[in-house]
Amino acid sequence: MIKDIIDETKQRMAKAVEVARDEFAQVRTGRANPALFASIPVDYYGTPTPLQQLASLQNPEARTLLITPYDKSALHEIEKAIRNEPNLGVNPTNDGDLIRVVLPELTEERRKEYVKLVRQKAEEARVVVRNLRRKAKDDFDALKGEVGDDEIARGEKDLEAVTKQHVEQIDKSLERKEDELLEV
Repeated sequence: MIKDIIDETKQRMAKAVEVARDEFAQVRTGRANPALFASIPVDYYGTPTPLQQLASLQNPEARTLLITPYDKSALHEIEKAIRNEPNLGVNPTNDGDLIRVVLPELTEERRKEYVKLVRQKAEEARVVVRNLRRKAKDDFDALKGEVGDDEIARGEKDLEAVTKQHVEQIDKSLERKEDELLEV
């Protein structure tokens, strides 16, 4: 029973780390990355739809991204969604067939803002991991009558090790992203 709780918690913590990495990928660096644009919600026939489901995203140059919609009628809505995305600060150009986005150079001030944003996302991920640890401890407490105290203590020790491991993964990902953001 304790092993099942730890295994389930480990899977959920791994998912939290993966979500944090995805969030980090969406924070832009000096290069155009399709992941920055993939999840932008576009109003497609009244339904908010992620951009990656409506268009192909190509990266021909370091700071240029080409967005080719599968449905040409969505071109204007895609352009509008990109223009209204506050974290990007880009001005897309529409040539009738595709949208070209050229990312401007990052200023030092903007880089520092992005570092703050990434740190905030990392802290949110750490909170999720700690909440999962708390839930697992509550599950251990519920087992107190059925399982011996030594097993519960061993399970809590294993849980702490798993928690520490996942927090360290978040911290390493954060450190890599900060280095990437501050690289000029």
